Amino acid sequence: MALIFSIDGEATNIEIVRRRPRLVLRIGRRDYEVTEEARSGPRHRLLIDGEPIDFAAVSDGNVGFVRLRNRTRQVALLDSRQTAGSLDESLDDIRAPMPGVVVSVHKGAGDAVRRGEAILTIESMKLQMALTAPRDGIVASLSKRAEDAVDKDEIVASLVAAGGAE
Repeated sequence: MALIFSIDGEATNIEIVRRRPRLVLRIGRRDYEVTEEARSGPRHRLLIDGEPIDFAAVSDGNVGFVRLRNRTRQVALLDSRQTAGSLDESLDDIRAPMPGVVVSVHKGAGDAVRRGEAILTIESMKLQMALTAPRDGIVASLSKRAEDAVDKDEIVASLVAAGGAE
C-alpha cells in the first residue's frame, strides 16, 4: 500500500511493504524496518533498521509537525489522485512482495484502475495476496498470466497516468 505525504512541501511516496513480523516501509528505492520502542505524549522512539530515532510529533487538523534531529518538518497526507503525476516512477510499478504463483488476473493492459483496486492475486504457501494499484491510472503492462511463477520484488505490472501514455 502506497501513501503520499507532503514533507516540507515536497511529495514523498512511502509504501508499506510488509506489516508482519515487523513493519517495513519503502521510501524512494530503499526499504526500512521500523519498530516503535517507546512513547510518552508527543515524544516517540522508533528503531529504524536497528538504530534508535527519537522525535516529537503533534498535529493540527490534517497537518502534522515532526521535530527530528533539531529540525521541525511539516507533514501532511496527500490525496494520490492529485499528486500521481508529480512523483517518480515508484508509483508506476507493482511488485510481488513474496515469491509465488499468479492465481488470478483481475485487470489487463489498457484497463483503467483506481488506487487500491486489485490487478492480480498471487499465492505463496497457501497464502493469497491481491496486488493492488498504488494510484489511479491505466495498466500499461502486465507481465504475468494465471499460473505464472513470480519472484520476490519482481515487477508484475506497470501503470501510466490516466489520459496519457508515458
